[in-house]
Amino acid sequence: MKINTTTLAKDFIKENVKNGDIVIDATMGRGNDTLFLRQLVGDSGFVYAFDIQEEAIKATENRLIENNIYSNVSLILDGHQNIDNYIKEDNISCVVFNFGYLPRANHNIATKPDTSITAIQKSLQVLKVKGVVSLCVYQGGDTGFEEKEAILNFVKNLDYNKYTVIVSDFFNRPNYPPIHIKIIKEI
Repeated sequence: MKINTTTLAKDFIKENVKNGDIVIDATMGRGNDTLFLRQLVGDSGFVYAFDIQEEAIKATENRLIENNIYSNVSLILDGHQNIDNYIKEDNISCVVFNFGYLPRANHNIATKPDTSITAIQKSLQVLKVKGVVSLCVYQGGDTGFEEKEAILNFVKNLDYNKYTVIVSDFFNRPNYPPIHIKIIKEI
């Protein structure tokens, strides 16, 4: 199997999420990460999942039902920049982002640099020590390059005493492949 951004992200998440954890899927999409996270945290953990599109909520509900998962997931129809309206404590083990647009849907509805940066900032606030953030950044399209540069600039300036940031980029792949950014909260 060829390594891609999704496999890098899933491997990182698997290394850092365990049964009983509380986690966030900040960009629900079609529910792939919501399901993956719910399977990792088990029946004693919890998943909050955010998206601004009703279509994403429906697709995720269907994915969970198909996999006989009916509990310990909250599907929230709201933007990821509003994480702090739902989560008040700093006990989150992992936050997962896949920036861009909902696959097989309207490409004009996509994540934007300003709300994405706000969401990352707020996710770091609710993250527990040694918690992680996984960012898959899809570049291209109308705002993808702008969003990528804004996110890279933001994470580059995080205090290195508090956060470790690792950026994985595929240099020899065509067509602007997505990058994966790992953030680990150290203190």
